[in-house]
Amino acid sequence: MATIVLLVISNVFMTFAWYGHLKYKSAPLMTVVLISWLIAFLEYCFQVPANRIGHGTFTAAQLKTIQEVITLTVFCFFSVLYLKEDLRWNYLVGFGFMVMAVFFVFKKW
Repeated sequence: MATIVLLVISNVFMTFAWYGHLKYKSAPLMTVVLISWLIAFLEYCFQVPANRIGHGTFTAAQLKTIQEVITLTVFCFFSVLYLKEDLRWNYLVGFGFMVMAVFFVFKKW
């Protein structure tokens, strides 16, 4: 459970690092890059321990799959609540296909 919580926290930071600046398009690009880099540093402070704790319980491929599903979930909330963008049906279908990949990655064949 610690792995999942840490991955959620790390993804919130990374989503802000990558997309938070889109509301501030008048800010100088170099400033935005530096602030994003600092936010990304905080993301790594959660991502690296999450992967270290989780590896062994999960394979590296499983950790990456979990991280991608969390990323999509966090991004959906972020784009609607922070960027005020619509979450369109085709986005949800595409994300759904990615979530279906979880079945194949976690299935014991």
